[in-house]
Amino acid sequence: MKVMIVDDHADMRRVLGQIVLLALKTPVEFIECETGEDAIAQYGSVCPDLVLMDIELKSMSGFGVTEEILKLDAKANIIIVTSYDTPTFRRKAKKLKVLGFVPKDKLAEISPLLISLTQ
Repeated sequence: MKVMIVDDHADMRRVLGQIVLLALKTPVEFIECETGEDAIAQYGSVCPDLVLMDIELKSMSGFGVTEEILKLDAKANIIIVTSYDTPTFRRKAKKLKVLGFVPKDKLAEISPLLISLTQ
């Protein structure tokens, strides 16, 4: 399985990677992107099975990155992972039809989403 992690903080990318490994218990190839531009540029050539997307990135919104990735691949599996658990952000994520929306203070919620993706 290939998992792209888009977050501008290296420590968070590592934490998310560990959560994925513990949940899936299978070999995983990680593609780490610090910027949205990097994620968009790499998506087509990497073709990840899953993208874990932060909303607040340095130069562009994770929502904007998600929209661009969905233009490249309408069936992309994207889970929004954010520090900002607001009704507005949840509505925007729902409108984009992402696989899930997980607040960073509830990262354990990622595991069931990962397991459902692999079944």
